[in-house]
Amino acid sequence: MRASRLINLLLLLQTRGQLTAAELASELEVSERTVHRDIEALSAAGVPVYAVRGPHGGVALVDGYRTRLTGMTGEEAEALFLSGIPGPAAELGLGTVMAAARLKVLAALPPELRSRASRLVERFHLDVTGWFQTGEEAPLLPALSEAVWESRRVDAIYERNHELVERSIKPLGLVLKAGIWYLVADSDGQYRTYRVARFRQASVSDDRFERPTDFELASYWTESTAAYEENAERLEVTLRISHSAMHALADIAGSAALRAAERLTPPEGDRDGWEVLRLRMDWPSEVPARLVALGADAEVLEPIELRPEIAAIAQRVVDRYSRPTDRAGANGPPDRARGRPG
Repeated sequence: MRASRLINLLLLLQTRGQLTAAELASELEVSERTVHRDIEALSAAGVPVYAVRGPHGGVALVDGYRTRLTGMTGEEAEALFLSGIPGPAAELGLGTVMAAARLKVLAALPPELRSRASRLVERFHLDVTGWFQTGEEAPLLPALSEAVWESRRVDAIYERNHELVERSIKPLGLVLKAGIWYLVADSDGQYRTYRVARFRQASVSDDRFERPTDFELASYWTESTAAYEENAERLEVTLRISHSAMHALADIAGSAALRAAERLTPPEGDRDGWEVLRLRMDWPSEVPARLVALGADAEVLEPIELRPEIAAIAQRVVDRYSRPTDRAGANGPPDRARGRPG
């Protein structure tokens, strides 16, 4: 607590110049006697702080002295402020802490870097959530965040494949990926990844655990996601597609799959100007319904088994819209749509 107060006192003097003991005491919410003791501590630590006596006196730093924070380059200051994503910080319960930290750092920067950092905040904003998405509700995120920070065991109830399972875990880290929070934890000696929104209960224990010395969160996440993407089940599809439908295909199959697709036609396309592509699509059970969204701008050539499945889905859509209906939906509830397992 005192170390934090000493830093704040130093930043106040650096930012505002000479201040009286009463002004410092008011800012730091301590007594003037405590301020004097803190000034003595700073002086003993080698900080060139001195007192000016008299009616216009006060406490000041030697001209030209700045904390080591001023050793930051312009690019480092910009990166620091760009990294402070307000949404995720608020979800973790750190919104006010993040705001206070940014203000303190901004106050401690020299004028030229302060100006650059301010311009960066005015001109750039990081939004980690995709279009038409608000991110998942994760009410237990603050509790899990505390458990990660304090290295405390958690007894949890987790929803997996539509079933509730009990888990006793050692939470090691939190990762935000495309607007979704994931918890990496040690479960029975194995590192596992959990989707935070699927925790139904989380009881944080008073028992602390020792973090494994060989665990590094960023490395684990990079390796595990690469392994997941490499081993995920995929279906190889060959289709003819018009150039106008390429953007829709990127949304359906993923931009990475489209970039890796094999072009089976010359650059100018076939006789209609269409391209023939061979690409791999994930979640094979969903592929027919997703390709229906391309409408008449694409035709699946292989695997041949997909063609009747797509035709059947399209026919059900035609049947649905061919029948008269009223605004109340007299024809009954819509058919159950295919969807990715939760």
